[in-house]
Parts: sequence; structure tokens; C-alpha cells
Amino acid sequence: MAHRELENDRLPIPNGWFAVAFSRDLRAGDVQPLRYFGQELVLFRTRAGQARVLDPFCPHLGAHLGHGGRVMGETLRCPFHGWQFDGESGACTQIPYCERIPPRARVRVWEVQEKNGFVWVWHHIENKPPEWDFPALPEFEDDAWSEPRTFDIVMEAHVQETHENNNDPAHFQFVHGAPQVLPTETHFSPDSTHYRIVSDYTSPQLGGEMTLQLVRDSWGLGLSSVRTEGLPGAGLLMFSSTTPVDEDHVHSRWLFTSTMNMVDLAGEEFMKGLTTGVLQDIPIWKNKVHRARPVLCEADTHIAEYRRWVRQFYSTPASEAAPGKGASA
Repeated sequence: MAHRELENDRLPIPNGWFAVAFSRDLRAGDVQPLRYFGQELVLFRTRAGQARVLDPFCPHLGAHLGHGGRVMGETLRCPFHGWQFDGESGACTQIPYCERIPPRARVRVWEVQEKNGFVWVWHHIENKPPEWDFPALPEFEDDAWSEPRTFDIVMEAHVQETHENNNDPAHFQFVHGAPQVLPTETHFSPDSTHYRIVSDYTSPQLGGEMTLQLVRDSWGLGLSSVRTEGLPGAGLLMFSSTTPVDEDHVHSRWLFTSTMNMVDLAGEEFMKGLTTGVLQDIPIWKNKVHRARPVLCEADTHIAEYRRWVRQFYSTPASEAAPGKGASA
């Protein structure tokens, strides 16, 4: 008899850069409680415009800084007794009814950056500093490209499983109705934290057929872009981050943009095609188990490469975290 708990090799939460908000949704003075990586956090934007993320529980009497906390200049003020915590250092800088500040009056600061329309947090299970980075994409600063559209969804899945779909050409035929398995090549960067998948396909354009390329870039686990290339003087781009809420749920955020000359012609179809695709994947992710040692066939080379690649983003491998009996050599 199959038991999910025994068949499932549970995956831990990986290390890396993950989006915790769209930049446009965080204005100066905003305070937002968050839950990611199986932890509670607080996000706020200082009066000078800096996005900051802190551990949320005040070291004084434990109030949650994200529920009723207030931005005061570059600090976040506790709603319980008014203690103020610096967004850059986490240190308490003021207690309104006491001149002397206890040395242990501080909260943990998370490494944050803003890029490509997102607020990013560095997560590392061992609290190590950032070990790699990802590029700023020029399309988001180019007036020839449209204002990005947004899409986000919370799903019952693990970030490694959702990301693996990029490396599974065969599933596009059976889950998404592709007419055939597309020829696909994978290229890994020298530092190995980035790879690119290129697939050639034909698409009806302007009454004829045109050979295009679907270019998928990945940086770490859950951070990826999808571009359509081969259209003269035009382009389509999706950029996304899938962030672990905990070991069993993710929050995926996407930005869509296109060159202005493609917005009406193909922009909406591009966005609809990708969002429809993820909705088709959800029942698979929700109901499957993870095989740390899957039985692969000789055509599953892209999945095998991906499984080797992802190991670098874990402090504890899946096979050591919580092995099940269903894994096969």
C-alpha cells in the first residue's frame, strides 16, 4: 500500500535570492508582515526609500513589528512600547522613556536588494552572506519596452519541483498540449549558478511561419526569465521569482513586458500562454511526491543535469533531510 509520507523524499528550503514583493507595491512608510522560508519577517520602506527586512519580534516583550509598527525616518518603531530599530543594522536606536539602550536590543537584518521590479531577500539556512548574484535586465529600463504587467500565485509545491519544469521538455507535450517535444539545448555558466535553455520552434506570424527561439535563463532556484527571440526589432519577456513560503508552498511572482511594437500583436497572448501553462501544472505539483533518486530513462538527460545542478543550493541534501522508501537507484 502506498503511503505519501513514505514515498515522498521531502526537500528542504534552498539557499538563494528570492523575491518577497513587487517594488511598486512598497511605498515609503509602508510596513508589511511576511511569511517566507518557514519564518515570519517584516518588510518596510524607509523615508529615504530603502527597502528593509528584519526579524519581526521585538526583543523587549515580543511584539510583532509588522502588525502596527511604524516607519520613523530610517527606523521601524515597535507598536507596543515605541522602541525604534534601525533598518540597516537592526540595532535599537531609541527608547522613548529610557536613555540607556540595552546592548542586546537588536533584531536580525536580512540582506536585501531591489532589481528588475522586485524586492529580493537573501536566504541561507546557515546565515551565510550572499554567495552569488544575478543581472539587472536592460528591458526594464528601456522606454522601447512596455510597462510590465504582473501576475502572482501561491501554490502547494516545492520551488525545486516548479523550476524543474523548465528542464523537462517531454512534459510540454503531455501537460500543455505541445504538438511535439522541442529540440532543446542547455548551456551552463562558468560559475554554474546560471544556465540557459534554448528551444527552436515555429509560430505563425503575419500569415506565414517564422522560426523563433524560446530562451529560458535561470539563476539559482526559482529565479528565471523567458524570452521569445527571432522577431526582427521586437521581443517578449517574462521574468519571475518563485519564493518558498515553507517546505510545501511557494509564492510565484511574474513580470511581463514586450517591445511597444508587440504589445497589441502578441503581448497579451504571450502572457496568457504562460499563465495558462502554470495553471495546468498545479494539479501535478500538488499531488505528486518527490523522488530524490528517480528512475530516469535515457531521454531524460535535461532532468538529470538539472538534478545535479540544484545540489549546490542546499546545505542539506534531500536524501539526508527526510528520506522516504520510494526513492529508486
